[in-house]
Formats: sequence, C-alpha cells, structure tokens
Amino acid sequence: MIEIQELTKTYEGFKAVDSLSLRVESGEILGLVGPNGAGKTTSLRCLAGIIPPTEGRIAICGFDLEEHPVEARQCLAFVPDEPHLFEHLTVWDHVTLFSRLYGVADGAARGEELLERNDLDEQRYSFPSELSRGMKQKLLISCALLHRPEALVFDEPLTGLDPASMRRTKRTIVETARAGASVIVSSHMLHLVEEICDRVSIIQHGQKVLEGSLEEIRSAVPDMGADADLEEIFLRATGEEGSL
Repeated sequence: MIEIQELTKTYEGFKAVDSLSLRVESGEILGLVGPNGAGKTTSLRCLAGIIPPTEGRIAICGFDLEEHPVEARQCLAFVPDEPHLFEHLTVWDHVTLFSRLYGVADGAARGEELLERNDLDEQRYSFPSELSRGMKQKLLISCALLHRPEALVFDEPLTGLDPASMRRTKRTIVETARAGASVIVSSHMLHLVEEICDRVSIIQHGQKVLEGSLEEIRSAVPDMGADADLEEIFLRATGEEGSL
C-alpha cells in the first residue's frame, strides 16, 4: 500500500504541493495527471525519498518513510521520467548492482528474465552511451522490477519506447499490480492512464481536483457527457478547455 497524507512541499514560500493526500491499495493502479507544473513530479520525488517534504506523512507498505526509511525504500521501485544510469557500467553490471543492493537471491536468473522480456539481452555488455533513449528506459524498468517491489511509481513510463515496447510495458504494469503491488502511473499520455488505471487523481496547483474511477470523475463534472473520455474530463476539470 502507498499512503500520502497532507503532503506539502514548499520552495522559498511557493507551494509546489499543497496538502495532497493519496492512497493506493495493493493490486491497484492509480493514474496521477495534471498540467505542467501541477506538482506531480515533486510529489513522486517526495514519495521516493529523493527530496524531503515540508509537511505531511508518507507510508509505503505500512512503513513511515521518515521513521523507517530503509524498510520503506526496500518495498518501493521508482522509475523517473529521465533514465539516469551509471555511464561506466554495462547493462548487465546495472542488473548485478541492483540485485546486490536489494539482496535479490535469484538476481542472475531474474535479471536474465527481465532483459529478455524487455528485449535487452543482446545489449547486456553495452554501456549507456551505446543505448537509445528507449533502451535506457527499458533497462531502468528492468532494474526497478528486479526485487519484485510491493509498490511501484512510474513517471512517464512510455517515453522513448517503440510501439511493441509500449505494449509490453503496459502489460508489465498491469500484471505487476494484479500480482498485488500498489502502482502509481503519472503521465501526460491520458489514453495510457485511461487504459490501465483503476482510479485517476487529477491535480492542479499542487492540490487534488478530482479523484475516482473514470465513471466517478465523469459524473463529478457538471454537464459532462456520459461517454466523455479522460481528455475531455481533464480539460474541463483543469479549466484548460477554453484555451484550445
């Protein structure tokens, strides 16, 4: 389970995130969407323990991130929007490193499985400088899944991927959730969120505007058509509709 309570992040008086609360149960996929600058990435970086919140509480699999940071992080995998890799390590070196960091008993076999699944087995001895943007993304996803995390956070997971890799990644996200993990997917690709997420949280100016299933948020917007898709709901809820 992932739980965020009254999260606030302030930079020199500016509230990038303002009293945001989210809860993702085991086996559930939550889509986090919002305009540029809404506070999505800041919220996810706080959740991953990369930056400290100004106020609020974050718990991962029951472990308070501030009080039990090691235990909380062991349950979590975070795939950021930009794949930051170690330039002096090969693809297989990354697999080995993450296996050791997380104490994965079957690290080698698990790594082989993930590299094959993500079509990276032929690049195992390649360095990041020899990989395309999409290959780097697939390596990052492979490393994130190595320790079979109970909580996963994806920030723009499909960036740089070809259509076949997109399909595999979507299937992987869904299968991981169905196996019991709590998953957050943040993306501007609203069709992705609509396709794979159980619930959607729309945020703006660091605050939650709407949250619920597609049917629930559709019914919460006045005069919204019964067949409106997530893009229509998003534009109406954030006031962006009139700017088109």
